[in-house]
Amino acid sequence: MSNPASTINLADIDLTLSTQSPQEILRHALESHNNIAISFSGAEDVVLIDMAHKIRPDLQIFSLDTGRLHAETYQFIEKVRKHYDVKIDVVMPEGARVEALVKEKGLFSFYEDDHKECCGIRKIAPLRKQLLTVDAWITGQRRDQSPGTRAAVPVIQDDKAFARPDDQLTKYNPLANWTSQQVWDYIRANNVPYNELHDRGFISIGCEPCTRPTGPGQHEREGRWWWEEATKKECGLHAVNIDK
Repeated sequence: MSNPASTINLADIDLTLSTQSPQEILRHALESHNNIAISFSGAEDVVLIDMAHKIRPDLQIFSLDTGRLHAETYQFIEKVRKHYDVKIDVVMPEGARVEALVKEKGLFSFYEDDHKECCGIRKIAPLRKQLLTVDAWITGQRRDQSPGTRAAVPVIQDDKAFARPDDQLTKYNPLANWTSQQVWDYIRANNVPYNELHDRGFISIGCEPCTRPTGPGQHEREGRWWWEEATKKECGLHAVNIDK
């Protein structure tokens, strides 16, 4: 069954929501959909959890566990779960597919043939399976995160990449208009938990082998897949940003 936004022009809604605060956008999303989930991995996402929890405590939250995350990231997930007293659905890849990849190509094939195959198995397939169970999802994407792929991210969009057949999956990006500074100002002002790797120079944090700290003057996404061409640094979770 289609969700409540399916018969409405999302572009018109986006024009309206783009002038509103993240809290107002979240309220619209949570009131428009009963079956809606927050995708959680980083600083932006926990800001959204903090905001959304004040609107609707019974949140659906999921986090992708690729099996290659930093120990600090696993500790961060637990910290958020306990801090907000929420259930976090930790979604894992299919073991047989991971085993087959490692047997054929080893543990670090992404350094040689790019990250897409590994991300496809460890991230995209589990995300696709998870999103088949909801009508809408909320992400922490910001336009200034990646000039090459996220500069035009709308507040609300039709996510055709992960929708069920003949149905609509609505995707909300409440922080689209925020900067990194605004995110961290909110974290500090509201005592929001964050990944301790941020204190060691990591800005955008993904899997341990594919993430490193960024230096002065580097963009936050430059620490991800640093051995690859820089303009399209997406793992595929937000494929709609590239496939237009």
